[in-house]
Amino acid sequence: IQVRSLLSKTDTLSDDISTFIPNPLFESMPKTSSIFILSTTARNCAELYKSGRRISGVYTIDPDGSGAFNVYCDQTTANGGWTVIQKRMDGSVDFNRTWNEYKHGFGNLVGEFWLGLDKINRLTRNKTKNKLRVDLGVTTGKTVHPEYDWFGIGNETAKYRLYIGNITNATVSSDSHGPHRNLVFGTWDREPVDCAQRSGRGWWYGDGINCAVFSNLNGIYPRCGSKTSADIHWAELVRTSAEGSAPSSTEMKIRPVDF
Repeated sequence: IQVRSLLSKTDTLSDDISTFIPNPLFESMPKTSSIFILSTTARNCAELYKSGRRISGVYTIDPDGSGAFNVYCDQTTANGGWTVIQKRMDGSVDFNRTWNEYKHGFGNLVGEFWLGLDKINRLTRNKTKNKLRVDLGVTTGKTVHPEYDWFGIGNETAKYRLYIGNITNATVSSDSHGPHRNLVFGTWDREPVDCAQRSGRGWWYGDGINCAVFSNLNGIYPRCGSKTSADIHWAELVRTSAEGSAPSSTEMKIRPVDF
């Protein structure tokens, strides 16, 4: 009888795990499109990878002990261990959002999403030094993936100021993200309003005096035959690609430098 009771409890626990519901801040996620694995001890996807969790998908992490949240882990690209903080691929999610939405995050972790400025700050404010990889694709199938040797952002009081190191790889010949170094984040409803309204979507625009945008991966998703200054933008692709300034897919992901 005791054995039968124990087996029943085990089945119930298994059912609970298999029907795990992701963070309500995000829109609903199809259960069949990814694997959900619970973990409340890992600080990032790199720790999960080292512990043997080597399937890409949605995991639960807690970077600093102040509360767990869900992330998408890329466990295949360049030896895995990447925590994805932004993804665009089909224009299904509108990135024209308020400050509060960019703060907390939006979208679908198994589709297009913005992880959330507060979460990105928590991932990068601790003693772990992170690198940034940006995967960019164009319609011809060409991809570039600039990497930066250090990445972090400030907290909300600091307007999520961008801290970024030097570009380290040779897949691109110039740096499109570095010019935004030390700039503050802006949305259409929060300073610097002019730059956010002019360029579209939330990004690191600076103080509103100079709205020159070398990169904006949260811009309008490009549609066939259309091209505007508010599109997803990476200046390097303007210079080197006939596709112009609008990548068809983007991913921003971070990983500890000592991985």
